[in-house]
Amino acid sequence: MLTPWGDFAVADAHVHFFSRKFFSALGSQAGKTAEQVAESAGWVLPPEDPAELARSWAAELDAQGVTRAALIASVPGDEASVETAMAEYPDRFFGFFMVNPLEESAVERVQIALRCGLHAVCLFPGMHRYALSDPRAEGVIRAAAGFGGRAVFVHCGVLTVGIRKKLGLPSPFDMRFSNPLELHSIALRYPGLKFVLPHFGAGYLREALMLADLCPNVYLDTSSGNSWMRYEGLDLKTVFRRALDVVGAGRLLFGTDSSYFPRGWNYAIFEAQTRAMLDLGISTADARLIIGENLPRLFAG
Repeated sequence: MLTPWGDFAVADAHVHFFSRKFFSALGSQAGKTAEQVAESAGWVLPPEDPAELARSWAAELDAQGVTRAALIASVPGDEASVETAMAEYPDRFFGFFMVNPLEESAVERVQIALRCGLHAVCLFPGMHRYALSDPRAEGVIRAAAGFGGRAVFVHCGVLTVGIRKKLGLPSPFDMRFSNPLELHSIALRYPGLKFVLPHFGAGYLREALMLADLCPNVYLDTSSGNSWMRYEGLDLKTVFRRALDVVGAGRLLFGTDSSYFPRGWNYAIFEAQTRAMLDLGISTADARLIIGENLPRLFAG
């Protein structure tokens, strides 16, 4: 892709893979069919076969000039969807999947998914209402640590799910479990395992930077519009500057938080982030790391 620093590979660390199972799961909560969920949201209903959705994403990324992307299975139990996408495009997609450690079979599911080649376990403590210090959560993390070249994605901070609002569904998330500092002792205990915090900590920028400063195995992803900035009166340029000062370019992962069609890949996020980095005057080498090289390196071993 042509960037302000030249033409080089772009890798998106945060793309939600909203499969038919995702729509059906929301529908079961709202008393709607998957078709009705899509209509309510104004989104295109994905095909039953995840391989077809993978082909749609591959075509969209080709059109935008995006080389690689991490696809996130966005409801627990949907690992098979991203497995299918990876099987279709093994050199294109990284597979992330959501797990609720409170579910009885969580550790076994993590082991099976990672054995099948998926790359990262996604934890949402606020959504599923558990502390990272809970032995069940650590059991999942310990299972991930048993595989080389894998990561654990931990959503901290503010969490909103727009489609739940459109469907009139409550979001009884608990922010008591969303502080990045809860991850500190765990990240220290598993120094060989990499942890990714999306959205610069989603409102806990200071805490996310403290954690990453103390734990070299913690990475930040830059995804979304980062609407949490209004809580602290920050702009994106300032957020990038503070993150670069503390973490450095080598542990920032560019992401968009793209998710649905017909919107497809969210170019506006790419444009806003590259503009902020350009205004900071970062080097071409650092831009290459953040935008294209850090994501593949995360899983290199």
